[in-house]
Amino acid sequence: MPVVTLQNAAFRPALANRSRSVTCTAQKASGIQQFAAAAVVSASLLAAAPAFAEGVSFVAPGNGKAVASPVHVEFAVDGLAVRPAADGLIPGTGHFHVYVDVPAAQQPGEGEAIPFDNAHKHFGKGQTAADLELQPGKHTLTLAFANALHESYGPTYTQSIEVNVK
Repeated sequence: MPVVTLQNAAFRPALANRSRSVTCTAQKASGIQQFAAAAVVSASLLAAAPAFAEGVSFVAPGNGKAVASPVHVEFAVDGLAVRPAADGLIPGTGHFHVYVDVPAAQQPGEGEAIPFDNAHKHFGKGQTAADLELQPGKHTLTLAFANALHESYGPTYTQSIEVNVK
């Protein structure tokens, strides 16, 4: 029985780096029938696929949450891959940074280096989670993604949340 397997590369515009695979079977299917089956599955996957948005996000904590210090933060990125800075410049890869109480107007823009200071936390080993020691009160945390040279990928790869440390 012929089998048609469709890998995510065929659906990359809708699914980006998501790993999806669909297998169709057809008894006595000709090449044209296999192609038609693949086209039907492709169209149904595209229609059912959620809207894809590249960028970064805080998995935890949620925006506006009351938290205790140390604040456990978890990060995610869509559209790029997490790699340690020590791996060097590899297109489409980078690592996370968290800015603590850095106003948007003072945040590095696309291609600008992220400073090494107490307000800019670097996770150059490829970490996707960390615990941050923060004083009690309201804080703005900004997650940013940057390349191996700590150069920001810009606003698409930046997200801010507020937390209230008790």
